[in-house]
Amino acid sequence: MKNFGVVLMLLTLVVASSFTSRTESVHEPQFDADIVELAMSQDFLSTLVAAVKAGDLVETLQGDGPFTVFAPTNEAFAKLPEGTVENLLLPENKAQLVKILTYHVVPGKIMASDLKNGQMAETVEGSSLKVTLMDGKAMINNATVTTADIVADNGVVHVIDTVILPPM
Repeated sequence: MKNFGVVLMLLTLVVASSFTSRTESVHEPQFDADIVELAMSQDFLSTLVAAVKAGDLVETLQGDGPFTVFAPTNEAFAKLPEGTVENLLLPENKAQLVKILTYHVVPGKIMASDLKNGQMAETVEGSSLKVTLMDGKAMINNATVTTADIVADNGVVHVIDTVILPPM
């Protein structure tokens, strides 16, 4: 279950980057790809994709879902202390990587319009994320949603500007 969440989160980040829309929809861009395929097609989600691969979460995130992935960009990963990403990608740190990645994945398909201020969403990792709505923006813990509602075949991706860390 933890591997599933990590893969889903990484895929979401990749998907959120930028894709060719399957339909012309202002509110819900859709893609003929699963979350992982979407993420892999986006350069700005390459760190997330590398993490999903290192955590052996690819197959999980390619599953039926649906999943909601809060996908951090490469810039979000770059905000972490120097050496953190490289350390997490080491085989001996796989459990910690999976814990972080699965904290970015919520079971089900949660669109931006479904979010409520103060809402708590249980993640695949097992802990909850807090939603804060203010000034027309959605915050997931301390991360701002920069692009919302990128619909994949097996869920939805919301791109975020910060890697969110589970309680330790």
